[in-house]
Amino acid sequence: MAYIKAWRSAILHCIENPTDVGSEKAFEYYPDGILVVTDGIISALGHASEILLELPNSMDIEHHPEALIIPGFIDTHIHYPQSDMIASYGEQLLDWLNHYTFPEESKFSDKEFARDVADRFLKELLRNGTTTALVFGTVHKQSVDAFFEATESLDLRMICGKVMMDRHAPDDLTDTPESSYQDSKALIETWHEKGRLHYAVTPRFAPTSTSEQLSAAGKLLTEYDNLYLHTHLSENVQECEWVQALFPESKHYLDVYDQHQLLSERSVFAHGIHLCDHEYQRLSETGSAVAFCPTSNLFLGSGLFDLSKAEFHKLNVGMGTDVGGGTSFSMFKTLNEAYKVIQLQGQNLDPIKSFYLATLGGAKALRLEHKVGNLAVGTEADFVILDKTATPLIKTRLARSKEIADTLFALMILADDRVVKATYSMGKCVHRREE
Repeated sequence: MAYIKAWRSAILHCIENPTDVGSEKAFEYYPDGILVVTDGIISALGHASEILLELPNSMDIEHHPEALIIPGFIDTHIHYPQSDMIASYGEQLLDWLNHYTFPEESKFSDKEFARDVADRFLKELLRNGTTTALVFGTVHKQSVDAFFEATESLDLRMICGKVMMDRHAPDDLTDTPESSYQDSKALIETWHEKGRLHYAVTPRFAPTSTSEQLSAAGKLLTEYDNLYLHTHLSENVQECEWVQALFPESKHYLDVYDQHQLLSERSVFAHGIHLCDHEYQRLSETGSAVAFCPTSNLFLGSGLFDLSKAEFHKLNVGMGTDVGGGTSFSMFKTLNEAYKVIQLQGQNLDPIKSFYLATLGGAKALRLEHKVGNLAVGTEADFVILDKTATPLIKTRLARSKEIADTLFALMILADDRVVKATYSMGKCVHRREE
């Protein structure tokens, strides 16, 4: 017998990119709405006055009159092994990797340790309303096994991959082109498209992989269907100069990946701050996506992502927290900083556009828009219940809101994990805030 349940609340989701259709046509908002879920899939969405007429009197309806239901957030770039080293003081990218990241990641040779971090990492994501993420493991195969085991137990739609790194890193964090290929292959055959799980081929970034290893990554992408490619691109000026020195035959940073057949509709490049016009053009031509990671870019002094230029070139862009270079698991905090990054470039980030980037935009970047990212009938029931009275300040501020866009903007500036009342995956509660 099918399991059916309904939730009643204000409900919002994006249905299009505001840049393409305008903010007013980009979303659906039900001030008093009903969301119906049947066996984990959304089976009805609409105004309560209409949906209630169609529901049996015995229907289980959970009512949240002071809340807002939205799709689960989608994080398009994050490092689960860096959870415990978040907020480590100082340094720009390359020194930060050597002083903090590599020593931390060396601990993940211990699978039990990795599983403990994975469990806590997932709890932190769910506490912040994030239900899907594109995730870095470490060079250790067992780090990805541990992550997927933890994820599978919660029935989350997640993407992860083993880092490929055969140079310019400590000996205990390097593999070889052959071992990285074989380890990745074993993980793909065990986990890729098992339930709601997906595998991402994951060279850390061009400087830590030889041409031979990047070729091995490209080979994997040709051998299996629907794999992702997840790496870093043009985050830091010094990094870009290093790439040019290591690959002098390349036209630019992106060309290194392009020469190894790593650009496709399922390729996601984190950062993309210091790109030339040809790089934007090639990303667009190949359908590759970019993860905008504002808290990390500001924290590490990397630079300001040019969202308008990315969109001029028709790139798919999603939001990334980039923990632990990023400073918060919260997508609210990430959007808060994104707004400031755009302001510093003399532009504005519309609140509808912000929530699009964190939900449906992220899903499109990951080619998952038919499964997650909105609340359309037939999609998976991954959603979040936001408490509009979570703090005295938020309650007071939202009482002044006359339009949903203003409510979203206030939440994006003021909210954190306290606003997330509950998080659902496939219609099942996977996080409930302690009262």
